[in-house]
Amino acid sequence: MSRQPDEHLRAWTNAPGSEDAAAPTGFVGGNVRGKLTPQAPLAKLVWFKTGGPADWLFEPEDIADLLRFLGGLEEGTPVMALGLGSNLIVRDGGVPGVVVRLGKAFSQVEVGDDCLLKCGGGASGILVSSTARDAGIAGLEFLRGIPGTVGGFVRMNGGAYGREVADILVDCDVALPYGNLITLAAADLHYTYRHSRLPDGAIVVSARFRGTPGDPKDIGAEMDRIAAAREESQPLRTKTGGSTFKNPPGRKAWELVDAAGCRGLTMGGAQVSEKHANFLINTGDATSADIEGLGEEVRRRVSVQEGVTLEWEIQRVGRW
Repeated sequence: MSRQPDEHLRAWTNAPGSEDAAAPTGFVGGNVRGKLTPQAPLAKLVWFKTGGPADWLFEPEDIADLLRFLGGLEEGTPVMALGLGSNLIVRDGGVPGVVVRLGKAFSQVEVGDDCLLKCGGGASGILVSSTARDAGIAGLEFLRGIPGTVGGFVRMNGGAYGREVADILVDCDVALPYGNLITLAAADLHYTYRHSRLPDGAIVVSARFRGTPGDPKDIGAEMDRIAAAREESQPLRTKTGGSTFKNPPGRKAWELVDAAGCRGLTMGGAQVSEKHANFLINTGDATSADIEGLGEEVRRRVSVQEGVTLEWEIQRVGRW
């Protein structure tokens, strides 16, 4: 038997931050301890600083709280994880369903035996690589160059400077819709370039990475080199989402964008970066429609002039 609206409300009354709001449509579970916010602004949480609100933003207290929440959602309720907000365009109409943001409880990094690191899904690439450096674990330096969290770069097989997550991932713990927690080995993700087979709505809550023994000084020097290279070549101090398009086999996306005459191209408040042609930037008053529309125009010009169809690396989510 389905619950009536008042039953939804009674089930939710103890959720912090939700005292004056009804539960998400489709919620049939009991109380949770995390913070639930209706019509939550997302623009301030993403690097482009654009986009509409989430119908609901849930920030769980811990894994048990997350699983309880997910287990209370009816089948078909959209769920999306949000990390640092890089590599993401939130469309101006907002995001339907629930956006889950992992906080401090999911941001820990622990050093284990045999050059193993256990990392929460909310831990940043900088924190993971720095912890590895301090422990004398090499092979994770490239994470210094990924502006995101473990959950995001495990999902998309994030990479930089000749390395990718597939090279270091042992396994990961994943919260599935309806509240199940499973462990997936790296092979289960069927990684390809910037892609995994993790289903929509699955949330990476932790992951284990393995490196190799190394000298902290050498590891630190490589991390410094990566940081300097990013600073020199990328528009880091702008409102940007990171690399926009995937590199086609044997080609560089930025070279194709440049060859098509798109460096500096604008649409509304969006611009192709003059510093790095594979970056889109918000010059100050862009909408998400400006940014995505500019990206599509770049794809069109590259296809016409270079005969290559660029694939988006940045994720685009939400309503138009």
